[in-house]
Amino acid sequence: MNVLVTGGGGFLGQAIVRQLLARGDEVSVLNRSDYPQLAELGVVCHRGDIADREAVLRAAAGCQAIVHVAAKAGPGLHRPDFERPNVIGTDNVLAACRAHGIRLLVHTSSPSVVHAGGDIENGDESLPYPAHFQAPYPETKARAEMAVLAANGADLKTCALRPHLIWGPGDNQLMPRLIEKNRAGRLRLPAPDKLIDTIYIDNAASAHVLALDNLAGSATAAGKAYFISNGEPLPTGQIIARLLQAYGETPRIGRVSPGLAMAAASAIEAAWRLTRRRSDPPLSRFVVEHLSTAHWYKLDAAERDLGYKPAVSIAEGLARLSSRA
Repeated sequence: MNVLVTGGGGFLGQAIVRQLLARGDEVSVLNRSDYPQLAELGVVCHRGDIADREAVLRAAAGCQAIVHVAAKAGPGLHRPDFERPNVIGTDNVLAACRAHGIRLLVHTSSPSVVHAGGDIENGDESLPYPAHFQAPYPETKARAEMAVLAANGADLKTCALRPHLIWGPGDNQLMPRLIEKNRAGRLRLPAPDKLIDTIYIDNAASAHVLALDNLAGSATAAGKAYFISNGEPLPTGQIIARLLQAYGETPRIGRVSPGLAMAAASAIEAAWRLTRRRSDPPLSRFVVEHLSTAHWYKLDAAERDLGYKPAVSIAEGLARLSSRA
């Protein structure tokens, strides 16, 4: 199968690319930057912005399937920064599927699209989209997911995956930020005992490959979204401490009251909006909301429809991480 992976140079994207190559698929990627390491593996590399429709159309030509990973994540407040990659970019991917007769599309979504502010414990795919979002990221990801699922039909089979807190070797987003805050003594959690799900990188990539195969076969996943995790919820403070230790760091995790954290986040957001800053604020209500609540999910639907079972446990993943850190 000839597969285009948007955002194929990113943390998750590269893991998906490598798994597809390992089983003999032909792979193309679309990225804003060059990734010579992928070209060396025989990947066809296209450089362009996911929000540029012509760039997406060029990259998708000749492909039979798309795994759409490219997106902007983070606590930023400037809506257009998220609108272009997450909403317009997804619209462009759907347009490319229609233009080139591509029949299979797997979309990387996020559990945050159903987070309404309270605890989610053993949640499943019946959870609704909330009426209000705290930040542009979850809102634009929800709109993108809805567009992908609505596009499912006779000519295009689509599904969406919601991996939760991906970690592992090669991560250049989550852990560098945690390590920086930990070393500075600024790593304080409002609810370190709340249970959360995470997912090891190889498991997240495998779920995307399984979803692609399902759409190409029985298509029982068509038009559906799935939570994807390691299925091992742990207290927030514990998993962060274990990740830091795997990197050779000594955890320095403090506590802060949820109310104080939310008040500080609200004040910071007000200052950011007043001064029209486009950089990520050091603290946001979106981040505090997620750090103050439990969020872990059932894997029943992914197991039933995709045959997904996490092959790498958290303990094994941490051991692999420690050996490479």
